[in-house]
Amino acid sequence: MAKLSESVSRQAVEATDTAAHVQRFAVVYEYPVQFTRGLFDPSNRVLADTVGRLEPDRRHRCLVFIDDGLVEEAPGLIERIEAYARAHAERIDLVGTPCRVPGGERIKMDLHFVEDMQRRVVEHRIDRHSYIIAIGGGALLDAVGLVAATTHRGIRLIRVPTTVLAQNDSGVGVKNGVNHMGQKNLVGTFAPPFAVLNDLDLLDSLPAREKIAGMAEAVKVALIRDQAFFLWLEHNADDLATFQPGAMAWMIRRCAELHMHQIAHGGDPFETGSARPLDFGHWSAHKLEGMTRHHLRHGEAVAIGIALDARYSVLMGLLEPGADERIAVLLEHLGFRLWHSAVAMTTPEGELVLLEGLREFQEHLGGELTITLLEGVGRGIEVHEMDPQVVRQSIRWLEARQAV
Repeated sequence: MAKLSESVSRQAVEATDTAAHVQRFAVVYEYPVQFTRGLFDPSNRVLADTVGRLEPDRRHRCLVFIDDGLVEEAPGLIERIEAYARAHAERIDLVGTPCRVPGGERIKMDLHFVEDMQRRVVEHRIDRHSYIIAIGGGALLDAVGLVAATTHRGIRLIRVPTTVLAQNDSGVGVKNGVNHMGQKNLVGTFAPPFAVLNDLDLLDSLPAREKIAGMAEAVKVALIRDQAFFLWLEHNADDLATFQPGAMAWMIRRCAELHMHQIAHGGDPFETGSARPLDFGHWSAHKLEGMTRHHLRHGEAVAIGIALDARYSVLMGLLEPGADERIAVLLEHLGFRLWHSAVAMTTPEGELVLLEGLREFQEHLGGELTITLLEGVGRGIEVHEMDPQVVRQSIRWLEARQAV
């Protein structure tokens, strides 16, 4: 009997050693994306109601990080934010003067800025029931988002995008990150914000170049997801090129909607697979940004990438002939220049430096190389290889168009 008991115990131990316990649970993410004007007008309750969305009867500590370039372009903005907090003191406890931090790629190039923002979070006793409010362009939102996602394992983040590109694309997404060791977004997270508040009035002070740059993402998402939106962009190109408020507002909203739909319904919001369907035109754009030391804005590089991949799609027989020219004409009408000398840059051995972008694009995500191309206006298609010779032909086409 003792031997039988010992045998049973031994089997139980062995079973325990080899058994696999599968843990499974689902987490529902939900965050509002609101479009408004005059966000910091005391009569506008959008921000106050957002802060009180979960606990309307509580006063919440709020720490604001704001793009220092925006402060210079929009005099009095910090004072308006402070006045708004005073007007809604029953919900907003502004812990100090909004913290000015660098905007643009500079904030993503040095971990010092992340550490400094984390220090401020600790100094002001910002906890997981407090709020970090990020006001600025996409790069600032990326960096502040990383701070919010990693400090105390996650602090509520309210994004206030202030560029066209951030309002219609990056600001409504779930990515955060900064560059490190020479690699784009090496340090980062997938962490949805608590809310996104798009104030269209904040775009008024943007330089024309920044307004144009943001339209590239609208063309991109229309080409891969919505033919009707592409036709609308063509039909309203004059109004967009002159920044007519109504056209700009609708373009931003529709672009944001399409990005949000892909994130929610594309089946891979945190990019655990090999595909990045929203990154059409981006394999070369990311490389061009680095090659030009960010003298090319992200949207400007994406526009070149879109034109390049549209031509490649035609040469590979995926896209009907002439569609590449049609796409290029729209981008140029909106104000983009579809050429930069870096596109044709070569190594001492005569290899295209741009082609290194394919390897880097794959390595960032891992898995199989997956590039989105076009099989029609409004229809993207995924491929798993790019022919270097056809890429060269596409580059020569771009260069020849600039010479005309």
